[in-house]
Amino acid sequence: MKNQDFPKILSTAIALPEYTKPTDEIIQDMERHLEGHDERFKKKVLRIFKYAQVDRRYSIMPAERVLADLSFEEKNDFYIEKATNLAEEVLSKALIKANLAPDEIDYIITVSCTGFMIPSVDAYLINRLKMRQNIVRLPVTEMGCAAGVSGLIYANNFLRANPGKRAAIIAVESPMSTFQYSDFSMANMVSAAIFGDGAACAIVGFEEGPAPALLDTNMYHFYDETHMMGFELKNSGFQMVLDPSVPEKIKEHFTKIIFPFLEKNKLSIEDIDHLIFHPGGKKIVQMVEALFGELGKDLNATKGVLRDYGNMSSATVLYVLDEFLQKEINLDDYGLMLSFGPGFSAQSVLLQWRA
Repeated sequence: MKNQDFPKILSTAIALPEYTKPTDEIIQDMERHLEGHDERFKKKVLRIFKYAQVDRRYSIMPAERVLADLSFEEKNDFYIEKATNLAEEVLSKALIKANLAPDEIDYIITVSCTGFMIPSVDAYLINRLKMRQNIVRLPVTEMGCAAGVSGLIYANNFLRANPGKRAAIIAVESPMSTFQYSDFSMANMVSAAIFGDGAACAIVGFEEGPAPALLDTNMYHFYDETHMMGFELKNSGFQMVLDPSVPEKIKEHFTKIIFPFLEKNKLSIEDIDHLIFHPGGKKIVQMVEALFGELGKDLNATKGVLRDYGNMSSATVLYVLDEFLQKEINLDDYGLMLSFGPGFSAQSVLLQWRA
C-alpha cells in the first residue's frame, strides 16, 4: 500500500480529574476504611497498595466520597458530569494539537466501561463543540481495558474504507467511582490498589507529516474465559471481577497473540522498536517484561504510566502512546500496541513511523 493509504495518528492528548493523592495518603485512608477487620487481612491489603508500583492516582471524586457508602445513582451522577467534562477537555486538546476544528472530524468513537449513560458521551461532545451533524458515532462501552486499542482498530477499519476522512477516539474512565464500600473481597481491594481515573484522546487521519501509521490490527479471543475479568452489576454499582489467574493465562497465550500477527506482516519481535503496552498491573507488566527483556526491549513508558497514574482502564494504553508521541522517533521504526480486556481478549495494533 502507498504511504497515504495508511491512516496515521495525528495527535494524542490526556486529561486528569481534579482530585489526586499519593499512595502513602491513600494507604492511610484505607487503614481507616479497614478498621475493625482482622489484622492479618488489613496487613495483606495495605501491602498490596504499598507494592502495586503505583505512586499516585487521580479521581473524579474526593477520597471521602470514593470511600463513602454511596448509591449507584449517586456515583453514576458523578460519573456522567465529570466524564463528560473530561471528554470535552481531552478532545479539545487533541484537536488543537492536530490543528483541526471540531467539524473536521468525520467519525467519533467514545470508550468507557466505568459508568452508564444514554445518550452516550459523544452526543454531548457533538453539541458542546458543534461537531458536524452527519458525524458517525460509535460508543464502545463493554470492552474494559482493551477498548483503547479497540477504538483504534475500529477507526482504522472506518478510515481504510473512507480515505481522506478523520476519526477521534476518546477514552474516559472512572474506576475509582466503581469502588464498593461494603465489599472486602480481594478483587475489590486489588482494583482499588491499581486503578485510577483519567481520559485520553487520539486523532487519526491521512495528513502528511511524520507520524505513526496504522499498518495492521488484530483481535485475539480466549475461549471460555469470560469469568476472568469484568463487572457484575449490583444495586451498589459495578462490582469488579478480577481472576488472579489473569497474568498466567496471558503468559500461556502470549506467543499465539503476538507472533502470528507479526509473521503476517513479515516481521518478528526483533523488528519491533517500541512496545506500547497497557499496564494492567504489576504482575502483568513483570510477566511481559520477562518475555521481552532478553530481546533488549523495555516497557519503561508502560511502567511510568502505571507509576504516575495507575491503571485507567481503556485510557491507559493511550497515555502510553502519548508518551511516545512526545519523543523523537526515527522514521521507519515499528511500534506494537497491546492491551487485554474482558471476554477474555487481546487487542493489537502494528504501527510504523512514516513521513
